[in-house]
Amino acid sequence: MTARFTLADIDAAAALMRDGGVLAYPTEAVYGLGCNPHNREAFERLFALKQRPPTQGVLLIGADFAQVEPYIDLAAVPVEVLAQVRESWPGPNTWIFPRSPLVPDWVAGAHAGIALRVTAHPPAAALCRAYGAALVSTSANPHGEPPARSADVAVGYFGQALEGVLDAPVGGQQRPTVIRDALSGAIIRA
Repeated sequence: MTARFTLADIDAAAALMRDGGVLAYPTEAVYGLGCNPHNREAFERLFALKQRPPTQGVLLIGADFAQVEPYIDLAAVPVEVLAQVRESWPGPNTWIFPRSPLVPDWVAGAHAGIALRVTAHPPAAALCRAYGAALVSTSANPHGEPPARSADVAVGYFGQALEGVLDAPVGGQQRPTVIRDALSGAIIRA
């Protein structure tokens, strides 16, 4: 049975992920699926739920810059670029950076970089704080289906195979966040 958590049980939701579980949780616009990015078994279960090709990779979210910073190859990012990105956070802005050696290959997929966001959505940020690190964030839907916008839809998509869901509202964004290349500013996903 899928464990249901509220914001009052956020520590238990974070513990589920620390223990290798996959959790659906609200983000700025849609529900996301999350897990420990360093737990390959959890990551593979997440991709099996989505029925998504592993070459696609996922993004990571954190509650603050310190949670995403270890994944950035800071030597490859000009100071002024980093300053511009940091001014956009926390917020609904996802940036692709040159990745540090800390990024597992399975998280990046076939991509040379890593997509990162410091979320301003209170439930997602609270989850990252309770977890104590950045989390995988990919839309909660089987590949090709519309993203879930509620806990019930997320559970409906995945049934008992989904280990947990944080039942809280999504943010006010109508679409998933824009993804930009941090170095060039190019929009990857509008």
